[in-house]
Amino acid sequence: MAFCLWKSLIQTTKSRLFLPRNVSLYNHAHGFEEEEIKKKLQQFGGGSINLCKEDNGIGILTLNNPKRMNAFTGTMMLELQETVTELENWKNGKGLIICGAENTFCSGSDLNAVRAISSPKDGMNMCMFMQNTLTRLKRLPLISVALVQGKALGGGAEFTTACDFRLMTPGSEIRFVHKHMGLVPGWGGAARLVQIVGTGPALKMLSGALKVDPERAVRLGLAEETLLSSDETKSLEESQAWLDQYTKGPAEVIRALKKVVTAGRELQLEAALRAEKDIFGTVWGGAANLQALAQSTKHK
Repeated sequence: MAFCLWKSLIQTTKSRLFLPRNVSLYNHAHGFEEEEIKKKLQQFGGGSINLCKEDNGIGILTLNNPKRMNAFTGTMMLELQETVTELENWKNGKGLIICGAENTFCSGSDLNAVRAISSPKDGMNMCMFMQNTLTRLKRLPLISVALVQGKALGGGAEFTTACDFRLMTPGSEIRFVHKHMGLVPGWGGAARLVQIVGTGPALKMLSGALKVDPERAVRLGLAEETLLSSDETKSLEESQAWLDQYTKGPAEVIRALKKVVTAGRELQLEAALRAEKDIFGTVWGGAANLQALAQSTKHK
């Protein structure tokens, strides 16, 4: 009887906790016309979003448009949304590394697309589209790392803030150049930057369009560390080794840990505590928990 009640409680908990995976910030009630902006973005092709999912639960997402410093074309924005959906449904995923092709990260939006959809209505729809996608990326139950090689400019700088951590190669830079375009960040980068470094440093970076090199980024808490190599292959290997120390263990546990941290970041305290309780209920008595108890691994 007790077991049946406990099983029923767990099922109820899961139904409350695991909301639809693609819940986003904006919908039609906010004036967001998703299908309309998708049709317009589809007109501006070039580049690609490449995802490789390794057997160890680590995914590598590559921004691939090197002729334009990996700038986002319209079709790349659409592909990114599709890739995030794929990652949301990756049951065995634990970690994600995001990098750019040919040793640079991303220079933001492709100006050809930006010029073509420069009306206020289109701009707002693109803003909401990318905020939705990057918010879902940030909320993935995967520990994510932006591998910043070369330049991360404008929207590329914003993209780095949608990851949990940032690693930088020697000579790389993160720079919010929006002021020079007569803009402010629109993909959620300003709000996330404030969460990461605080209001003062964020305001300086944005209003000064400051070039943030690895040393300064580490000092500000924007980056975790500077990697040893600028070589594309070697820096990716270093990033994988860095991430490995945080993704060792069963996928269900790593994913649960990311979820409780996300809840703590995004919810008010009481709601975060309830979410933590619910997530705890999904791993208590699970295979990893029972194995650890049997092996007395707590203090090892």
